[in-house]
Parts: sequence; structure tokens; C-alpha cells
Amino acid sequence: MLRPLSLGRSARILRASLRSAQTLNPNPSSDLIRPLSSSAAGVSDAELRKYAGYFVLLLGCGVATYYSFPFSPDAKHKKAQIFRYAPLPDDLHTVTNWSGTHEVLTRVFLQPESLADLEAVVRDAHNKRQRIRPVGSGLSPNGIGLTRAGMVNLALMDNVLEVDRQAKTVRVQAGIRVSQLVEALKEHGLTLQNFASIREQQIGGIVQVGAHGTGARLPPIDEQVISMKLVTPAKGTIEVSREKDPDLFYLARCGLGGLGVVAEVTLQCVERHELVEHTFVSNVNEIKKNHKKWLADNKHVKYLWIPYTDTVVVVQCNPLSKWKTPKFKSKYGKDEALQNVRDLYRDSLDKYRVEVGKDEPDIDELSFTELRDKLLALDPLNKDHVIKINQAEAAYWRKSEGYRVGWSDEILGFDCGGQQWVSETCFPAGTLAKPSMKDLDYIEELMQLIQSEEIPAPAPIEQRWTAHSKSLMSPASSSGEDIFSWVGIIMYLPTMDARQRKEITEEFFSYRHLTQTRLWDEYSAYEHWAKIEVPKDKDELAALQERLRRRFPVDAYNKARRELDPNRILSNNMLEKLFPSSETV
Repeated sequence: MLRPLSLGRSARILRASLRSAQTLNPNPSSDLIRPLSSSAAGVSDAELRKYAGYFVLLLGCGVATYYSFPFSPDAKHKKAQIFRYAPLPDDLHTVTNWSGTHEVLTRVFLQPESLADLEAVVRDAHNKRQRIRPVGSGLSPNGIGLTRAGMVNLALMDNVLEVDRQAKTVRVQAGIRVSQLVEALKEHGLTLQNFASIREQQIGGIVQVGAHGTGARLPPIDEQVISMKLVTPAKGTIEVSREKDPDLFYLARCGLGGLGVVAEVTLQCVERHELVEHTFVSNVNEIKKNHKKWLADNKHVKYLWIPYTDTVVVVQCNPLSKWKTPKFKSKYGKDEALQNVRDLYRDSLDKYRVEVGKDEPDIDELSFTELRDKLLALDPLNKDHVIKINQAEAAYWRKSEGYRVGWSDEILGFDCGGQQWVSETCFPAGTLAKPSMKDLDYIEELMQLIQSEEIPAPAPIEQRWTAHSKSLMSPASSSGEDIFSWVGIIMYLPTMDARQRKEITEEFFSYRHLTQTRLWDEYSAYEHWAKIEVPKDKDELAALQERLRRRFPVDAYNKARRELDPNRILSNNMLEKLFPSSETV
């Protein structure tokens, strides 16, 4: 936008110019000069009126242009940028991650249909030095698979290739989604050992970022991989396993897509089984008394901590055969459990004077997470408002206590809510035989931090556990028998209003920074690869690079990248900043 000079400033400049012109005449009192001076004064007034007219016209045009510019509906608070909302070319793809936190535009988005197609794509990109970063389903909150230069997606390579019922293994193309694979395994009586909260990840993606479920005896999902087929730029298609090139196998199993495009994966499965899920509400004192026993006795266990309350939701899952006579029904029905949340929503609508539109669904049709999103959207950074929502959530869980039975892939899922910012850290917590209890110390310090800094922290703060992984780049990597705790903090993005999302984002990163400075080094905590964010500040980036070097074999990883992908066609800005070569450090 042009910023015209003010009228007063224009007048001052014009008068100064006239005064300068007069000083050039050595005899200003002569009869000849007097009429000219009088005429000049008249011209000055006319010029002023002319420039004032130009200014008003220009200002009016600017205002008219600004308010008639074709902004998108969610951009009403964004600054005007020339061509920012011009129609996109037909060959330009918009790729956004599930959380809506990262987006890129690219002209190169390739979807091969076979291994031969993928090999040709990688070979061609290598020869042209064209980046084609592997991207899965886009579920990673940090958009780790995205790059503007170009991407390759294996969604069309989603077949089950082989099932060995006796060995309980399955070989699949890496583009198959978890939900597809689970469905295909049913007829063979098999399933996956563990699950993350969501089922829409591609197998290649969920393995490469070190995703996990929960259960102190169960490792992260990458540990279930027993062999992989990688399509590499420099060495073509290679197969790695525990027996064949084990050094590269353990490095590439959680390789962040930087060592090759994962084309095929062989996974160790287990017998399909039902689980009994027991959900109940506890508190800090009860957790401390029973924590060691619960970790050891339950196949799956997680805690949902609710800030600004004394409520901890405990979810335990065990094979059906372990339970003689489980109670299947909750004491309260669904409507009774949601009543407190619905009442708070109605009261909040009155308080904030918000009218529900005709197109809005009826409040009684909304799920708990949908109600929470709508409540947060009213005033997401008001601490007192967030506390009321957390208290209503605690009441919801107290009325949702009980048992339910289902297949493991159904029970282990969790409704995470809508779009969100999330930071999840992983840190050692002793062994199963001798837990260190640092996992509870971490949470206790985190809760104190939230209260002392008055952070508008919504629920839940989810805490889970896994056994260790032998994958060298896994946050749970260990050669011993360690168990690891995973803790996720969250802030929801319940609105498409650009200004509000920006404010939530700034508050979240302040929240995350406080946890980083107060807790991470003390507990040797490292972020999940799908949730780590690259700092913009150079000093903070250098500190992060140094931290990663202390925990992970960065030199070995970079060496493998140089050998397998010397032109960095599988890389993106995130990988280059997290793992700079030793020459640039």
C-alpha cells in the first residue's frame, strides 16, 4: 500500500520551495518583483488546492482498492499483499498438514503407482537435482514431509504384498494406511502390536518419524519393522534388515525420509485380540501410590492430566481373557456425561453474546471434542475461561468412568479433537522393574509451571509410555532395558480467523519455550520428530543442533545421507537445519 505524504507536510515543502526561489532575487523591493511575488503567492494557494485534491483522490482510491480486494474468507485480518490471493495456476498444488499449521505450494507432487514408477521418479530427480521430499498422509503437526521444491507421495502404492500367517508377518507397500492394513489383516487373524491415536498414517510415514502407542512393555512402532526396501537416489533400490546391512537398517528404520523413499515394509504382527478398556478418574496422590504397579500390570496405560484441576483420567487396557467378569457399561449415559459441557456452552454463548447460526448443528448432536472446540473458540486465551472448560471436562470424565470391550485397533484409538499445535517430549523413566518416578516429577513441575505462569493450557496433557527402541534415531533409542515416558502439551486452533490463530500460535510457542527452558535438559527430554519445530533465531537453532548431536548419531546419519542421497533430493529445509553437515556447523 502506498503511504502518501500528509497534507501539512506537502504544504510545508511547497512553501519552503517558494522561499528559496525568492532569495535568489537580490532586490526584492523593486517594482518589477512586487507583482511577481504577489502572483507567486496566488500560485501557491492554487498549487496547494491541487495537491490536496490529488491526495484525497489517491487516498480514496487506496481505500476502495483495499476493501474491494479479493481476500479469502479466512484472511480478513491479514495484511494486503500484492498477488497473494490471485487465482492459482492449474498445475500448482496446495499441500496442508492435518493440523493446518503448515502449508506449501508446489508444482511437483508425484504419485507413482508401482515400484518401477517410483524407481524412475527417484532416478530422474537425482539426475536433474530436483527435490522430491517423501510425504505421507500429512498428519505430522510440524509438516516434516513438506517442501515447496517438490514431493513424492505413495498413496497409490497401498497393497498388501504377502502375509505369513505362521510367522505372523506382513509385507506391504509403504503407502498403505494403518486403517487399510488392519482391515486386510482381519481375515488372517492378525493385527499390529500397537497403535497411535489416529489410524490414517501411511505405514512409511508412521515408521519414519518414530510414532508410538502406549504400554511400558511395548516399543515404538519402528521397532515392529523387521525389513525395509528403500529406493535411494545414488544406489537404487536396496533392502535392509537385521541380517542384511544391520547398521544401515537400524539407522534407516527411523530415518525421517532422508535416506531413501521407503517403498516396502515387513512388519511383525500379533494375533488379533480383544481388549477391555477401563477408564476412571484419579488424582495425584493416588497416582503416586499406584504408578509402579499400574505400569507393570497393564498392557496399555495412559494418563490424561487436566490443568488447573486435581483430576487425572486413567485409561488401562488389557486382553479380554485377563478379566473374568468386567462391567461393560458406564454408570451414566452419554447425554448425562455431556450435560455439564453443554450447560457451560449455553452459558458462554449468553456471556459472550454469540448467536448460533441456522446452519449450526444442534448442540445435542455435538461430540465432547466438538463442544470443547466451540467453547475454546469463544475466548481461547482467557485463562479463566479455559479453566472453566477444563473443569467441565473433568466432570465429563467422572461421568464417563466404566469399562468397554472391543478389538485392539478400535479400543486404542483416541479422539484428539480438531486442528491444534502440539509439542511432545520423550524422556527415560527408569526400567519396568525399577521405575525412576521422574515421569511423575516431570508432570508435577509442568503443572506448577502452568499455574505460576498463568498459561491458558487446555486439557488434556497426555502421558504415555513405551519400551525402548533399537532404532538409532528414535527418541526412545536405548541399548538397555529403559522405559520412556512421552508427554504432550497442546493448544487447539478452534477457529479459522487468521488473527485469532496467530495469537494462539504465539501463546503456544511461549508455552512450549517455558517447558523447554525449565524441563527438557533437566529430564533429558527430546521432542517427537513429527512435532519438533525449527527455531527462527540463529542462537536457538545452534543450541538445538548441539542438543541433537548429544543424543543422536548425527554424523553417522549425515554420512549415510551423503552416500545414499548426495544431491539431497529427499531433503527439505527442516532436515538441512536440524542436521547440517559437519562442514557448515
